[in-house]
Amino acid sequence: MTNKTTNEKLAYPVRAWMIWLLSAMFMFYKYAIEVSPSVMTSTLMKTFDISGIELGNLAASYFYAYLLLQIPAGLLLDRFGPRKTTTLAIILCAVGSLIFARADTLFIASVGRIITGAGAAFAAVNCLKLIANWFPFKQFALMAGLMMTMAMLGAVGGQAPLAAFIHKMEWRHAIEVLGIAGLVLAFLFWLVVRNKAPDHARERHIVPTKIPFLESIKQIFKNPQSWWLSIYSGFAFAPVMVFGGLWGVTFIAEAFTLSHNLSAQMVSLIFIGFAVGAPVFGWLSDYLGRRRIVMLWGTIVAMIAITSVVYLPGISVYMLGCLLLIFGFSISSFLLCFTMIREINVPLLAATAIGFMNAFDALLGALSDPLTGKFLDLGWDGRVVEGARVFSVSSYKAAFITLPAYLIISILTLLKIKETHCKPTYPNSLP
Repeated sequence: MTNKTTNEKLAYPVRAWMIWLLSAMFMFYKYAIEVSPSVMTSTLMKTFDISGIELGNLAASYFYAYLLLQIPAGLLLDRFGPRKTTTLAIILCAVGSLIFARADTLFIASVGRIITGAGAAFAAVNCLKLIANWFPFKQFALMAGLMMTMAMLGAVGGQAPLAAFIHKMEWRHAIEVLGIAGLVLAFLFWLVVRNKAPDHARERHIVPTKIPFLESIKQIFKNPQSWWLSIYSGFAFAPVMVFGGLWGVTFIAEAFTLSHNLSAQMVSLIFIGFAVGAPVFGWLSDYLGRRRIVMLWGTIVAMIAITSVVYLPGISVYMLGCLLLIFGFSISSFLLCFTMIREINVPLLAATAIGFMNAFDALLGALSDPLTGKFLDLGWDGRVVEGARVFSVSSYKAAFITLPAYLIISILTLLKIKETHCKPTYPNSLP
């Protein structure tokens, strides 16, 4: 064996992990931007003089673009590769953030969020595509879990740390810093990332060929399990974004009479729990050789936890923190559906299949934020503090009825999902 071959083998895992790290950093960045409105609800309502439903629509404008581009994102990544496609996507995120930071009207702010959402649509699909291209098949669930750990750390960064950052410098400057950070990440991504490992076709079951757009969609759509997994994913993850991504901080501040910063820290526990749980459930499902039962019990525990947070009377702040941590940890089990959808579809369509599933997550997010805002507006008693609407605890409890309802639907959907036993179940070839 030559020295050159030996060096290449030594460098290979280093490059794989560097590529994963940069992809995971995009996930970190995406979630920090996605949840950032949750610590600025009062500020944004005051700045743009808007109601609850208008704030919900502003936050959801991110998800509108995210939703529309999910399947195209997967197709573009499958067709042109992650390096070029994702570099442009990160730049879009950064530019959208800069526009949002400088917006002086609700319309311009919404445009900025739409552009950000368009770029963010590529984050999860890109990372899972590169995991498939650079790591062995048996490591997919664990690496996907670690990806979500990094993503949830980004969500944590978009809570209490961002709230403290905004407290020290005006919110526009804080968002501008996020925009500049995105441009730096895009440069590093282009510099380091390569689309696939040299031996990926031989060892990772990915066939280096192309298929027509309509055939790609047809292969995904005609598999009923793709639909059931995607429906489950959308309803299971929506409560995280409704409570953790927008409305949870103000609810906790009102219901438990905590400061804004301490309420943001409490909500951060959801994402900390998620960050810990994602790789744990990935490892556990691989160890058991089963995925559905892990998702089922995780979703049941999550439903009990979030229902207790909203409706259980007289809970202490300590118990509140524990329940939020349990909710985040338990609901992270839903991530296994991303591994399952890859196991039931041919690897060539990995990014397209994952994009199809992500579209359901975005759809529920796009509908749920303004829906919650509408419910809050209906129960608003006219109270205004420093130019922003303040909603009562009873209004929040009425609006949050969707949280346990969503999780019940996701649990029922799991009954339609077939166990893969952690093995590929797709046909050997495309028709």
